[in-house]
Amino acid sequence: MELIKKIKQAEAQAQEIIEQARTDATEQAETGRENRRRALADAEQHRKKSIEAAIAQAQAKGRAEVEKLKAQAEQQLRELRDKTGGKMAAAAAKVTDYLRG
Repeated sequence: MELIKKIKQAEAQAQEIIEQARTDATEQAETGRENRRRALADAEQHRKKSIEAAIAQAQAKGRAEVEKLKAQAEQQLRELRDKTGGKMAAAAAKVTDYLRG
């Protein structure tokens, strides 16, 4: 009788150990899934911040390039006006002389 009791107790303990192991395994799996979910969320946030920083940097470079090109265009326009200013006055004088005379 005593031996049967001990066997049943051992079986009950084994069943408890198995159930506890299942519970622990389930908790560990859930913890692993949660950790992966957090890591993915962190990676996604980092990716978005990197994209935003790259966009901001590209916009700043674009604005600087636009300003540089505007300045170059203005300088070229001034140079062209300086070169043609005298010629236009001389041409206008010739046309006026021609029309007068």
